[in-house]
Amino acid sequence: MLASLSNNTIQQYNVTFKLWWQYCSYNGHNFFDCSGAAYGSLNSHRSALSMLLGSNVGSDDRVKRLLKGVFKLKPSFPKYSSTWDPQVVLNHVSNWYPNRELTREKLTKKLVILLALCTAQRVQTLSLVKLENISINPSGINIAIKDIIKTSAAGREQPSLFLPYFRENERICPAKTLEDYLHVTREDRPARVSNLLITVKRPYRSATAQSISRWIKQALSESGVDVAAFGAHSTRHAATSAAAAAGVSIDTIRKAAGWTNTSKVFAKFYHRQIIDNNNFAQLVLNQGDSAF
Repeated sequence: MLASLSNNTIQQYNVTFKLWWQYCSYNGHNFFDCSGAAYGSLNSHRSALSMLLGSNVGSDDRVKRLLKGVFKLKPSFPKYSSTWDPQVVLNHVSNWYPNRELTREKLTKKLVILLALCTAQRVQTLSLVKLENISINPSGINIAIKDIIKTSAAGREQPSLFLPYFRENERICPAKTLEDYLHVTREDRPARVSNLLITVKRPYRSATAQSISRWIKQALSESGVDVAAFGAHSTRHAATSAAAAAGVSIDTIRKAAGWTNTSKVFAKFYHRQIIDNNNFAQLVLNQGDSAF
């Protein structure tokens, strides 16, 4: 059962479990008995206790009333009420060209921001791209993600990313940028490193999700995006919102970003003001090319 949870979820729930244990010990309650007033003031507490005590905790009228009161006393709203325009970033990184004449750091930042925008995937997913799972063909580059990620589940397809050759404007072509990155890093890449993205300084090793997030934020900042308000994860908001504005169907957006067919995550948390999966990147890139 513990293996079904990610490390981040376990760390989040750990606080709740400790508080619940202290509460039960102090009041003489059975740790595994939810009779009486349930404990918790935040939604993560409810989720943790629901896993331990059963789903009836979340549906208990007293818990629901408690959380409603917490919301009124200390409202919690989505992190972003609006999002930035990907065209601004694409216009800026188009000046970083030719790719093979860029510094290692600038080429890396260009690649990660194009990957983030053209796939709408999480940084975690980008950090797990392996060389052996990259397939180059005349129309573009296919990338299979075979590692367990946040959305992995039994019976659910793993992400398959597609980067088109954006021949209308090679300056922001994600497939060409990836090819050039592979060429530039070929000689310095350690034999034991199978990850696509590697660090920009010696000794070269696989780039962590934290490093990729930092590069994305730097690219955003250099493009004029307010990184005090928008983090690396905001690329998912920007890309999916731009796709929606361009008329892409909700089903296509869900598939591209890794949400299930019935997921309401996009509508609730990601769709902000400002296809088939293979066309998703093309449509996002077209937003940037319109200024040229």
